[in-house]
Amino acid sequence: MVWQPEVDELRRRHAMAEEMGGPEGVARQHARGKLTIRERLARLVDEGSLREMGKLQGGATYDDDGALVGFTPIGSVSGTARINGRRVYVTGQDFTVRGGSAGGSARRDDGGVDIGHGHPGPTELLLPTVNLLDGAGGSVQEYSDLSRTYIPDGEFWEHLSNIVSLAPVVSAVLGPAAGGLAPFPPMSHFSVIAKGTGQVFPGGPPVVKAALGIDIDKETLGGWKIHTRVSGVVDNAAEDEDDAIAQVKRFLSYMPDNVYEMPPRVLSGDDPQRRDERLLSIIPRDNRKTYDPRVIIEGVFDTGSFFEIAPDYGGSRIIGLARADGYPVGVMTNNPKRKGGSMDVAAAEKSTRLVQICDTFHIPMVVIMDEPGFLVGVESERMGIERAGARLVHAICQSRMPWISFLSRRTFGLAGTLQYRPGPHLFRRYAWVSGRWGSMHIEGGTDAAFRRVIAEAPDPDAKRAEIEDGFRRLASPFRTAEASGLDLIDPRDTRAILCDFVDMAQGVIQTQLGPTAGPSFRP
Repeated sequence: MVWQPEVDELRRRHAMAEEMGGPEGVARQHARGKLTIRERLARLVDEGSLREMGKLQGGATYDDDGALVGFTPIGSVSGTARINGRRVYVTGQDFTVRGGSAGGSARRDDGGVDIGHGHPGPTELLLPTVNLLDGAGGSVQEYSDLSRTYIPDGEFWEHLSNIVSLAPVVSAVLGPAAGGLAPFPPMSHFSVIAKGTGQVFPGGPPVVKAALGIDIDKETLGGWKIHTRVSGVVDNAAEDEDDAIAQVKRFLSYMPDNVYEMPPRVLSGDDPQRRDERLLSIIPRDNRKTYDPRVIIEGVFDTGSFFEIAPDYGGSRIIGLARADGYPVGVMTNNPKRKGGSMDVAAAEKSTRLVQICDTFHIPMVVIMDEPGFLVGVESERMGIERAGARLVHAICQSRMPWISFLSRRTFGLAGTLQYRPGPHLFRRYAWVSGRWGSMHIEGGTDAAFRRVIAEAPDPDAKRAEIEDGFRRLASPFRTAEASGLDLIDPRDTRAILCDFVDMAQGVIQTQLGPTAGPSFRP
């Protein structure tokens, strides 16, 4: 037992590190309704699986005899662990120590450590990364610690920029994500914010007051409502920290460890040949009537497998991840209950991100189309609808993952063309017998093309109806099938066709493993 005293000292120092900012700091964290970083990790990772890096790093005080009498760890914790048996890289701020500020530590902002002790970051490990964000950003107290100021570096952004094209990155905003932490949510493949305790901003209320003279609270400035409903900076809201952690785990369950691995299959026991009778009647014959697109999602994908992303942003599109016969797939469909399902800027932006995620991680894309077109109007033009649409079409054209589309009701105009995937990569299109399509809607198009004929007719309304009726006969999906070979299907066969396609696509995915030709994911 020659080295037992040193081992005992090691255990004592580990225990001191686990005390974080001390009882008072922990009590303040709990009083704010927040968990500590170690409590969060205990909920996130498998028991006993955390292998912490740099645990002894921090500020120590010694007595005259050289004995340790006090220790304050740095304001972050990082290391490797397992989530449901799969290895991940985890990192998070300890708000009980200087509000989670990185000042005074040698730890990189991506969780690695630049002090030469073999502390690999997520880029070296090629593992999924989970960021548990709760930090107040920089502090002027750093100047006292350093006895000087410093030029902001930003070297850590290279690590973050590289990892998003190699392995999944998830951020949970559980407290303030201020200063250098603010870009982490949009730099992630999925982000979630806890209601009431999470906020995102580069500068908090005191900075806003000093710069603009505006009094504002943290929640109004950067809380869940503004970032999941208005800005789209964060994907999902969570009721509390436990819900946020559960969403992190669920998102990762669809993801491979990295771009060199196949997406994981999780069998649910749901029959791939299952036929949902509701699908035969879900699409109304009257184009003016709406329907619930979630019924289609339930009828097509594995029961209970749909995980929606950004449900409160760009509501005219529903996007997310699901499974088809156990295989992960991306899901994109129109929501006719919001803006008629038309594509606005927010819907285009979140659709673009989903395409990029699926392309990066070789996950097949499934599109269920009921596309009436772009949202028109002055406000849409002010927001730059053309550029948002261009970003989406560029992402689609550059993608190569297997892609299958089902035309359920409508696909019209420019917006309809954006859901066609060109190029040599695996693409399949089917249409329900309820489908209608063309360059523009018959109702509005008739007025535009035959304005003079209608106006000069003895009964303009009757003439308009006569012309529209003629075009409706031409709009039969069977005529398109006769001319082009389009495959029309019974809506109830959609699930069986999809499951067969995704199973067939696995061989194609195996040939595509690895990084794409360029940066496939752009924040």
